[in-house]
Amino acid sequence: MTDFFNKKAWAETFHRLRNKQLITLLLLGFSAGLPYLLVFATLSAWLKDSNISNSTIGFVSWVSITYAIKFLWAPFLDRIKLPVLHKFFGKRRSWLLLTQVMIGISLYMLTQILPSNENIVIFSLFALLVAFFSASQDIALDAYRIEIAPKEMQGMLAAGYQFGYRLAIMVSGAGALIIADKYSFKISYQIMSALMLVGIITTIFSLEPKEYKPKVKSKGNLIFLLYLDPVQDFLTRHKNVVLIIILILFYRASDLSMAPMAFPFYQDIGFTLTQIAYVAKTFGVIMTFIGVFIGGIIVLRYGVTKSLLFGAVMICTTTLMFFVMSIFGNNMNLFITTIALDNFTGGFAGTCMISYLSSLTSPKHTATQYALLMGLMLIPGKMIAGFSGVFSEVFGYSGLFLIAATLGIPAIIIAYYLNNTEAKA
Repeated sequence: MTDFFNKKAWAETFHRLRNKQLITLLLLGFSAGLPYLLVFATLSAWLKDSNISNSTIGFVSWVSITYAIKFLWAPFLDRIKLPVLHKFFGKRRSWLLLTQVMIGISLYMLTQILPSNENIVIFSLFALLVAFFSASQDIALDAYRIEIAPKEMQGMLAAGYQFGYRLAIMVSGAGALIIADKYSFKISYQIMSALMLVGIITTIFSLEPKEYKPKVKSKGNLIFLLYLDPVQDFLTRHKNVVLIIILILFYRASDLSMAPMAFPFYQDIGFTLTQIAYVAKTFGVIMTFIGVFIGGIIVLRYGVTKSLLFGAVMICTTTLMFFVMSIFGNNMNLFITTIALDNFTGGFAGTCMISYLSSLTSPKHTATQYALLMGLMLIPGKMIAGFSGVFSEVFGYSGLFLIAATLGIPAIIIAYYLNNTEAKA
């Protein structure tokens, strides 16, 4: 308790907030967060509004697996220099600029197709295109964030990134739904495509981090350098590597596995798009901001491992709130409470995990290792999420949420063990 009220320690913590890179990361976080819901939750609402079945909506959500497997092409963004663009912007910013422009174009192209049972495959392919360029932007941005500042600032930069990301979630969630409710999803998505200019302008005027130049002895070791070396480096640098991997695999499994059915669930129990927009994606994002800020402070103050444990427990608990909500149905007070807890937890746990994954990477393989670790975190939840619509139709929403909650238990156990091990070291 005495440690908690240490004024000097808190003064040093808040002094770190005065960093110019926070603004850059906030704006680039906005660029990263904007397309995510547009190929995920907001897209689910569009499909539900177009009378597409829950099972089909669940399967379409698999386009977001692109974010989980981005490690497959992350090595190329780590090693390849883009012609012309690299000369003017450097390695990280040139990739950022290219992907941001392509996201804007792809989002606009998506508005030229209206979802229906007849053209759902073509519609999904356009959504996949948006997801691919968005995931590629994430690769470049994650590397940029890690390389632009020292390790002790990563917790606060992660918080700045999360603030920008969650602000974009508010815009592409609440904003997109309100516009769609008043006009149409087509107009809504066209406006979203124009907002990618925020990231483009920020990238042009931001600083380029110092480039790490690995030594390549011959072309024959290229495959090893791109894929095997980053993995070997990770496996040999960390103790308890098996437990670390299992922790990452299950940490977000609870909330990710039921995520595609959240908006259809709200709509099925009687909430309108505008109500969902204001509660889930306006008030909810505000609560996420609070969670992000608290998460960044707690990571700085008490370290990543202990913060991870808090986050793991919170994720399972808040997933159970959806189970309670499925029992009581259309209850606005319960809706607000559930959204408040769920979004606070998402912001808190997201900041903790980003800081943790960042601390695990090597300067030699920043983009590749971070993308691989992020993929390990996303794959289980997103694979199960594809069947979330089927689960909701077979077991009901209550059964879906109970199944989702149990998926986070392994993460709690391992986080507890690692925290105790670290405390004794």
